[in-house]
Amino acid sequence: MKILFINGSPNKEGNTKKLADALLSGKEYETINLTDLKIYSYGQNYEDDELGVVIDKMKKADTIVIGSPLYWHNICGSVRNVLDRFYGLVSESELQGRDMYFLFQGAAPEKWMLEAGEYTMKQFAGLYGMNYKGMATDRTEAIKFGKNI
Repeated sequence: MKILFINGSPNKEGNTKKLADALLSGKEYETINLTDLKIYSYGQNYEDDELGVVIDKMKKADTIVIGSPLYWHNICGSVRNVLDRFYGLVSESELQGRDMYFLFQGAAPEKWMLEAGEYTMKQFAGLYGMNYKGMATDRTEAIKFGKNI
């Protein structure tokens, strides 16, 4: 099984990565740090855009874990940008059958913030044919979900 962790945090070893480590404890996985890539905004077309790297690795993975810190009450910009950019580049159901987990953490998030982030990720997973397996917001939840991977 090939597992891909897409880390949206600018802090590569921060709390989002720690949640991934808890979720994927004892498993081999590849990490993509979005802040290492040039992924431009929707509507911009530049030759050095690297969104294709993310899409290619997602297509090769069996399990996809997307991690985001909670910024400005929602998903961080780097993850949001990837989601926005899928439109027109990836056909619906192209990632059919892959399992997707969402890691979402922040300092004292309110319930509505977590619900908004999870709603977005559920819709994203469903649109592209992925099996949404849930959201972990702390180490205990991550370890629980990790038992099913």
